[in-house]
Amino acid sequence: MQKANIVTQVWDKTFPQSEKVTHKKVTFHTRYGIELVGDLYTPRDFQGRLSALAVCGPFGAVKEQASGLYAQTMAERGFIALAFDPSFTGESGGEPRYMASPDINTEDFQAAVDFLSTLEITDPDKIGIIGICGWGGMALNTAALDTRIKATVTSTMYDMSRVNANGYFDAEDSADARYAKRQALNKQRTQDYKNGRYALGGGVVDPLPADAPFFVKDYYDYYKTSRGYHPRSLNSNGGWNITGCMSFMNQPILHYSNEIRSAVLMVHGEKAHSCYFTKDAYAKMMDGNAHPENKELLIIPGAVHTDLYDRVDIIPFDKISAFFHKAME
Repeated sequence: MQKANIVTQVWDKTFPQSEKVTHKKVTFHTRYGIELVGDLYTPRDFQGRLSALAVCGPFGAVKEQASGLYAQTMAERGFIALAFDPSFTGESGGEPRYMASPDINTEDFQAAVDFLSTLEITDPDKIGIIGICGWGGMALNTAALDTRIKATVTSTMYDMSRVNANGYFDAEDSADARYAKRQALNKQRTQDYKNGRYALGGGVVDPLPADAPFFVKDYYDYYKTSRGYHPRSLNSNGGWNITGCMSFMNQPILHYSNEIRSAVLMVHGEKAHSCYFTKDAYAKMMDGNAHPENKELLIIPGAVHTDLYDRVDIIPFDKISAFFHKAME
């Protein structure tokens, strides 16, 4: 297996540790032999087997950020919850670093389900997943593929295939624009091969330009300040490889979302620049779906994209918890 980085045992999260749960580092592997590292959160003093959740995202973040907060909070509410770093990032394995893949990252979620299904403290018939930001799209793709998943929540979702192929707000949705992008990316591949290393694309811009659009300011406020900065986070530092996400351009991840039979709750902020991803993905999922009765769209009034990363007064944890409990009855 491709090994992970050295795994830290100290509490180095961007959120305070809860006294209501226990926490430990765990490792598990994908069917491609990549070792993943996660934080497993369990309620204190529980009995029997519990429902379990795998949590990942945002895209370019690590488990010490939003996904860990979600996992710890759900453990406080009676779930076994696993926040994990995807392949090629954080403390997880995979070389070269800082690559993304619609296939491998979907497999990351499935590997987390493998792991949770075999724990003595979990009920293998009551497993759900939570995907934040770009891992919201990956979560939907996993739900369409993995019949072991009983329920899925997406939060402030990105469709990484769409944004890579069409640009933000579909501003680059033309054959010519995509061809120019492919030319640039493949030129970069040649240069990387000559150099013997992969050039980084850069994380969230720093210093922040005065004329930066609001969504860039929104990301800066999370990833580049004490609110959400983490030294292993791609977005907080050097970002993905320039060519790291190019395969998303040709591989739509939501093609079979309208065949998802299990329960799905999609949550997004009304004022988020990315809200169109969730609204359109929900409409696509519902189009001709033979099981619409357990699908729900929840728009949070006034919320922006990163509000659903860490604003515990805004993230609808009561709703999310009730949704999972009902779906796993």
